[in-house]
Amino acid sequence: MSEDQTWAFPESVQPKSSETQFDLERAFDAVVLVRAEVPDDAYSAATLGTERGGYGAVIREDGLVLTIGYLINEASQIWLTTNRGTLVPGYPLAYDQATGFGLIQPLGKLAVPHFQRGLAADINVGDAAFVIGHGGRAHSLKTRVIAKQEFAGYWEYVLDEALFTAPAHPQWGGAALLDAQGNLIGTGSLLVQQVVNGEPYPVNMFVPIDLLNPILDAMLNTGRSPHPPRPWLGMSTQDPESKLVVGRLSPGGPASRAGIRVGDVVLGVGESTVHGLAELFRAVWRLGAAGVDVPLTLSRAGDVLHITVKSADRNDYLRKPKLH
Repeated sequence: MSEDQTWAFPESVQPKSSETQFDLERAFDAVVLVRAEVPDDAYSAATLGTERGGYGAVIREDGLVLTIGYLINEASQIWLTTNRGTLVPGYPLAYDQATGFGLIQPLGKLAVPHFQRGLAADINVGDAAFVIGHGGRAHSLKTRVIAKQEFAGYWEYVLDEALFTAPAHPQWGGAALLDAQGNLIGTGSLLVQQVVNGEPYPVNMFVPIDLLNPILDAMLNTGRSPHPPRPWLGMSTQDPESKLVVGRLSPGGPASRAGIRVGDVVLGVGESTVHGLAELFRAVWRLGAAGVDVPLTLSRAGDVLHITVKSADRNDYLRKPKLH
């Protein structure tokens, strides 16, 4: 996701101080632009690119930045830019695969305010909210929470309850979602399609801030969630027409090594039939921590196959951050 500073939302959808219950200018300044450079040979370079850009929300007085983790995954260099034009290098302190959160420690003084964290659990469908991007009012948006529901991503990712907002912000990665009081309640993750009256409609998906509170200390101390790493298959699965179809295999990943092929249809895990991505991933995760054997039942060209995949810890495939 790249940013063109010349664009702006129409005035009618930009947040205005007269319509908010909090210091809007302070909120604008608490969001920074995030630029990350990733080596060409990084494991995630082929899928996420080597030049990544998005936003981050400052969440502590020391300048700690919360963003969406895919922006900084395997980054060799990170730069943070404030609304005042200050440019500071950053260090990718932590990335939690289960939630998707990433933390950046500025390696210099940002001299910006920070957000107070709220609770997404207190938000109701239909409530007004604000998506704040770097660049002030022109890049910020009045929106509403249109759904709180489960989300499953093909990259072996599930949220029990994500936040969905509309209208959608076109530069969503790491954007700050605020409630009516100006508290941070979510971090921008995706632009997805929801069907409204039979027509696809773009909406944003946000990771609820509630998921950060139980793991923040561990992320700061260890760079990871306190929970054991989940078993990872390296198998991107799509669900067209209610079928679980393998769409991509991570090079050298567990599923590829086990002989699974693109186009295989996943029928079950162990003795259990699975329907839908969330059910598939949860069935795998219930087997144990990373490294556990995962017995899959597959359909390939009309044949039923039983293949056991030796799962792995996804983090073992990723470059570790270095301080220069």
